[in-house]
Amino acid sequence: VQLQAFGGGLVQPGGSLRLSCAASGFTLEHYIIGWFRQAPGREREGVSCISRSDGSTYYVDSVRGRFTISRDNAKNTVSLQMDSLKPEDTAVYYCAAGLYLSSTWYRRGAYSYWGQGTLVTVSS
Repeated sequence: VQLQAFGGGLVQPGGSLRLSCAASGFTLEHYIIGWFRQAPGREREGVSCISRSDGSTYYVDSVRGRFTISRDNAKNTVSLQMDSLKPEDTAVYYCAAGLYLSSTWYRRGAYSYWGQGTLVTVSS
């Protein structure tokens, strides 16, 4: 069971990036998928989550309206479209898979599987 996040890079403020989370060894549509990020010197924080049943999506306030999480079950991937990026979005981004959606989807403990991160740098 492996998860891999990719698609990070350097982007100017106001720009966009699309991150993807791919899996091997299991089917992502059977899991809730969360995106987390960790900036230097800070705790890892939940950013967004998508449910496994009806595709409900959840965001923290700092990214709501700018980030969009979505599934592509045919490709077994989950994406995070990030628009209107700000320097404070700079972080290593991780995807994670869990079985149960709860009101604490933004906490690390809600997920059982983690992928290696991808670095997003927002800078001019």
